[in-house]
Amino acid sequence: MPSSDILAIVGPTASGKTELGLTLAQKQNGEIISVDSRQIYRHLSVGTAKPHDTRGIAYHLIDFLDPDQRFSAADFVRLATEKLRDIRARGKTPILVGGTGFYFKALTQGLAPLPPADAGIRARLKKTAEDKGRLHLHRKLEKVDPVAARKVPANNIQRLIRALEVYELTGKPISEWHKEHRSRPSSIAPSSLKFIGIDRPREELVRRIEARCRTMMESGMIEETQTLLNQGYAETCPALTGLGYPRIVTHIKGTLSKEECLRLLIQDTRQYAKRQMTWFRHQLQVAWKK
Repeated sequence: MPSSDILAIVGPTASGKTELGLTLAQKQNGEIISVDSRQIYRHLSVGTAKPHDTRGIAYHLIDFLDPDQRFSAADFVRLATEKLRDIRARGKTPILVGGTGFYFKALTQGLAPLPPADAGIRARLKKTAEDKGRLHLHRKLEKVDPVAARKVPANNIQRLIRALEVYELTGKPISEWHKEHRSRPSSIAPSSLKFIGIDRPREELVRRIEARCRTMMESGMIEETQTLLNQGYAETCPALTGLGYPRIVTHIKGTLSKEECLRLLIQDTRQYAKRQMTWFRHQLQVAWKK
């Protein structure tokens, strides 16, 4: 990729990344590339906070996969690189917007040479999660790779299974693979990205998170989840393992009241936002904007 700056808007969930990205795109003749591991899925719009009004700005890499399709960081790198080249070839300014930090890292630093997926291992681990619960799998990960276990929440079944799968295939924790992986030139040089981060005061961010969660519950997150389940998608499909949806599934099953579901959704989102900020501060060179 050319060495001139590519804008990248980062920050925790509910901080206002989409709004800032659209504003900058309007000013700079830009198009947006989403860097979000859940907005890629069709049919789930409320719980992933997909932009409803893009002000006529092209918004790429959202709403293009079925809920049961898997999508890796390598897939993101391939598609994002294609979009970056296409946008520039048309004389537009590409602006990366999102909160999936690992996608940014993969785009600029490449990926560790991990083994390919093993369908048999994945099926067995998935069955274990269904029979004994995700916490059981998470405890297994804690024993073999405590570093990864601290980074991978129990409800992220996709990453949980991948970490255990890598350990079974190689005998080495996935955290060690990443640690040993040296930064190397990838699709774009790290220096070509100009990171702008949104850092809102803690109290303000908490208010925004609470407001977003309440709006999601009131605007159809339960209904869109129920629709997918009615269509035959499993509760463990990739799209439904994202933030919030496992709580909604539990509510639909009748074991969690709506009020408790909302409380836990807010709690989970606040914890996720905290993890995002910690990651961005330690992994990327970001110019933070108050």
